[in-house]
Amino acid sequence: MQARTFRQVDVFTDTAFLGNPLAVVLDGTGLSDAQMQSFAHWTQLSETTFVLPPTPKGAAGGADYRVRIFTPGMELPFAGHPTLGTAHAWLSAGGQPRQSDLLVQECGVGLVTLKQRGKRWAFAAPPLNRSDISANELAPVLAALGLDASQVMAAQNLNNGPHWLGLLVDEVDTVLALTPDHAALKQLGTKVGVAARRQAPSTSLIHRANREARAFTRGRTHPHQDPTDLEVRAFAAPVGITEDPVTGSLNASLAQWLMAAGNMPTQYSARQGTMLGRAGQVFLSQDAQGQVWVGGDVVGCIQGTVNL
Repeated sequence: MQARTFRQVDVFTDTAFLGNPLAVVLDGTGLSDAQMQSFAHWTQLSETTFVLPPTPKGAAGGADYRVRIFTPGMELPFAGHPTLGTAHAWLSAGGQPRQSDLLVQECGVGLVTLKQRGKRWAFAAPPLNRSDISANELAPVLAALGLDASQVMAAQNLNNGPHWLGLLVDEVDTVLALTPDHAALKQLGTKVGVAARRQAPSTSLIHRANREARAFTRGRTHPHQDPTDLEVRAFAAPVGITEDPVTGSLNASLAQWLMAAGNMPTQYSARQGTMLGRAGQVFLSQDAQGQVWVGGDVVGCIQGTVNL
C-alpha cells in the first residue's frame, strides 16, 4: 500500500452535498483492476475514478490524462459526472492542461473533450447510438417501474458508452411518484432514465412528502416552481445503484435524443435527485455543428490521501 492523493467532490451542484458525490484517486498508477474495483465497492458511491497517465495513443491525440471509472459493481467506459468531477479534482490538484480552457480526457470510449464555458466546465457528449424498443420488450420494464403505457410519450434505447433505456413521460408528478421494483430491474439487466418536461407551476400534492421535504431544504424551490426545464430520475440496479443522484451520461443521451426528436430545445437545463434529497442541475446545449455539451458546477468536499 502507498499513500495516494485523494479528492471527494460533489458534481452538478454549486452547494456541497446537494449533487452527486465522486471519489477521485489522483494517482492510480500500479493499481490492479481488482484493487480499483475493491476500493470503488468500499466507497459505495455511484462512481469512483482513478487518474493515470494517458496511453501513447491517447497522448498522441492530445489527452491530458486517462481516467478509469468504476461503480461499486463494475467498470464503465464513460460516465458524465465522473468526467466533470475528475477534471475539477485534477485541476484543483495542480494539473496543467495542454491548452488553455480545454481539457482532453482519455477513457474507455476514447477521447472526451471538455471546454470551460464561463464559470463551469462542460464535456462533449460522446456519439450516441439509439434505437426503438418494441412494446413486448418495454412491457416488463414498465411493470417494474409501476408505469402504464399510456403515461409514456416516447421510449428509446440510448447508448453513448453506458446503455440506458430512456423514457419520456407525461408529467413531472409521474416521474416523482415512481417507486420501482429494483430487484426486477436488476433481473432484467436494464438501467432506466425517466424524464418529463416541466410545465407551468402546479399546485398538485407530491407523494411521499417527508422524503420530498429533504429535497427542498437550504432555500431550494419546490420542483414545480423550479427554473429547470426537465425532471429526471435514473435507476441503475444492474450496476449496484438503485437510484443515481445526478447522471451526466444519461442526461447527455437524453439531450441528444430529445433535441433531435424536437421534444426539447437546443438549450435547456435538467434537475435530478429530487427524491433523494438532492438538487442537481445539468446544463445542456447544442452548438452550430450539432455537438451536444453537458455542463455543471462542481464543489470540492474532501481532500487528503488514501492508502491503496
